[in-house]
Amino acid sequence: MTKKFVLGIYDDEDVLLQAIENVRAAGTNIYEVFSPYPVHGIDDVLGIKRSRLPIVAFFCGLFGTSFALWMQIWMLGFDWPMIIGGKPHISLPAFIPVTFELTVLCAAFGMVITFFIVTKLKPSFKVNVFDKRSTDDKFVMAIEVKEGVTDMSALNNLLRTNGAIEVNEKEVSK
Repeated sequence: MTKKFVLGIYDDEDVLLQAIENVRAAGTNIYEVFSPYPVHGIDDVLGIKRSRLPIVAFFCGLFGTSFALWMQIWMLGFDWPMIIGGKPHISLPAFIPVTFELTVLCAAFGMVITFFIVTKLKPSFKVNVFDKRSTDDKFVMAIEVKEGVTDMSALNNLLRTNGAIEVNEKEVSK
């Protein structure tokens, strides 16, 4: 299955940000914007919502804390109780290092696994690069072309009037 895209190539991030605002105001849906480095404020201009990944991290960390405390209390208090140095079986101050480590471990793994599931990232040998210059010094705005719906000349004109130094078409297999 191949999809067709129109690529607007920009050489300045300020021009790109203004172009994104104008293209979205014109009612055109932007598929993706590629940049050689992070651009401050591009998420807001593109309308990308704040990530819910910190919520996942909190609940995975809470699970790690609960599991660590349950595991230590069960093992040292009920399953195999041993009196060591006269301390009680359930000694919470002694449980802090293991609890901290399992909290961090569960939060980290939970975030990574959730990120891969949500973004549908998987191992692949073929990487679709829209324009190789987007990894060096150019900014690329990709707009998906829908057959029979998208007016190519109007889209080309819209990108050029908003500062695109070059407008290309590219077919990408998904």
